[in-house]
Amino acid sequence: MNIILLGPPGAGKGTQAGRLVEKRDMIQLSTGDMLRAAKTSGTEMGKKVAAVMDRGELVTDEIVIGLIREQLEGDKKGGFIFDGFPRTLAQADALAALLEECGETLDAVIEMQVDDEVLVDRIVGRAKEAVAAGGTARADDNEESLKVRLMAYYKQTSPLIGYYHAKGDLSSIDGLASMDEVEASIAGVLG
Repeated sequence: MNIILLGPPGAGKGTQAGRLVEKRDMIQLSTGDMLRAAKTSGTEMGKKVAAVMDRGELVTDEIVIGLIREQLEGDKKGGFIFDGFPRTLAQADALAALLEECGETLDAVIEMQVDDEVLVDRIVGRAKEAVAAGGTARADDNEESLKVRLMAYYKQTSPLIGYYHAKGDLSSIDGLASMDEVEASIAGVLG
């Protein structure tokens, strides 16, 4: 089973992806994690990624699709969770073409709906909890950074909601419910 988790930053996509990995033996494809791993891998693709990142440039869609292709050609376990990809309509088209080329299907797109004001409170709270526990907050876990990230989400990624709805692939769930309730909603979508 291959799924996409959609939602703004802080909606809980990473948390729920982790639960799916644990309970369904799926593979989480987080583009950020994949890029960091590729950079240090020593593979041809990894060398390309390292060169681009070392120059401080953004990695192209072509490179990201190449990294995803490598994953799709490996052990599939219980399927893939696309977390943080696609972010744009062009990436969604590229992913569809890649899945078809690899003989794979997209089984579900799950939109985690959240209210922006509650999301801001959640992110600021997450930062305070990290500091109170003796850790450090993520650099972008503050209200101003979140607002910038939300604006990028609404400009670039939110059009995917209509795109996948039109294809009949989209299911929307309440991303502000408890973690267990969100997990149960996702399980209900996946069957």
